[in-house]
Amino acid sequence: MKRLLLISLLLSSTALAQETAYITDVLQLGLHRAEDTSDSPFRNLVSGTELTVLERRPNYARVRTTDGAEGWVRSAFLVDEKPARLRVAELESEIERLERELAAAIEARDSVAGDVEHLVAQAERDIAIAAAERDTLARLQQENDDYAERFEQYRGALPWKWVVAALVVMLGAGFAGGWFWLDASIRRRYGGFRVF
Repeated sequence: MKRLLLISLLLSSTALAQETAYITDVLQLGLHRAEDTSDSPFRNLVSGTELTVLERRPNYARVRTTDGAEGWVRSAFLVDEKPARLRVAELESEIERLERELAAAIEARDSVAGDVEHLVAQAERDIAIAAAERDTLARLQQENDDYAERFEQYRGALPWKWVVAALVVMLGAGFAGGWFWLDASIRRRYGGFRVF
């Protein structure tokens, strides 16, 4: 029983001591003056450094850095593709740029949406005004047609109410005018006195 307990305790401590680790992609490669890299490196190149290959040998390559330094490195560490770390950095910067563009596009869309809402509201008001003006125009056109029709009916005739009213006014004016003329001629004849 003690053995079983001791074995399980050892296994559990081994399980607790285990941890996850990763191999780093950061590499320091020495740039040497000697072709076989037997001398000490005069410069350390980090993973992802861009190099121009001037000459290749089976195990070594003569290279030039972007700042013009030339030397020899082990060719096993040279690859045609950029390391994952550089590609990830480029992709992250591209993602940041795209996120900024997206934010700007969303802001522009929101601004345009506000403008569209304003224009739609203005268009609806204009449509309502146009409909009201169309109704008013139709009503006025109908009234005009009615007046034109009535004008055609009464073109050669005078309205009787107006004729009778005009005759009454003229008769009243004639009677009043005759009265004043008669009164004035009597006064002239009799020296300014009214004789009835």
